[in-house]
Amino acid sequence: MDINCDLGEGIGNDQEIMAYLDSCNIACGGHAGDAESMRDTLMMAKKHGVKIGAHPSFVDRDHFGRKELEVPKQLLKLQLLEQISELDEIAASIGMRLHHVKPHGALYNLAAKSEDMAELVIEVMQELNNDIFLYVPFNSVIEKLARQRGISICVEVFADRNYNDDFSLVSRIAPDAIIDDPEEIKCRVEEMIRKQCVTSVNKLTKKVDIDTICIHGDHVNAVQIAKLLYDFKHQIN
Repeated sequence: MDINCDLGEGIGNDQEIMAYLDSCNIACGGHAGDAESMRDTLMMAKKHGVKIGAHPSFVDRDHFGRKELEVPKQLLKLQLLEQISELDEIAASIGMRLHHVKPHGALYNLAAKSEDMAELVIEVMQELNNDIFLYVPFNSVIEKLARQRGISICVEVFADRNYNDDFSLVSRIAPDAIIDDPEEIKCRVEEMIRKQCVTSVNKLTKKVDIDTICIHGDHVNAVQIAKLLYDFKHQIN
């Protein structure tokens, strides 16, 4: 059971959350973060033995990378490579290596459903080292294409987000997009792990081979959720 979280986004709780994680996705300048925050987050991850990943996005700090932007393909590809490369260089300077890449926000959601965006992300991955994983949503276009292209992937589910009946994420603008109650989130994750399935808002279920479970660092109860999941993980191990 791998627990991951998006960090380095200026929320201010990274130090508290890091001890409960197995892997983290570090903002690398597109939607949040700079060289200083990247180094600080990397050092925290190194201290706690947490695997590190790049969390690139559309270059859009105003909307925290959560707005779909129309960017020319080659420019977007260059922007993503620059974000990943900067984090990779800082990591290398302190003796660390990237474990994975996880697109952020609108980029992640677009790659889940758009073949063109999925192909672009895969092209970015093909320019990186072969042993870097790509975190992908289950039942998605990018999962299918990544498998076809021989990209190493980790299939991700979300602990604190609701799923539509087609098992896409409920839009953040919907009132039921985010699950607030830490105990409810813990129960959901227990079901995910014990039954290897995900349940939609209308109680449909889908079997999923889960590799990693995400919580969001900007969730109001992020630290409590991380601890609950950490404790559950150690109960079943």
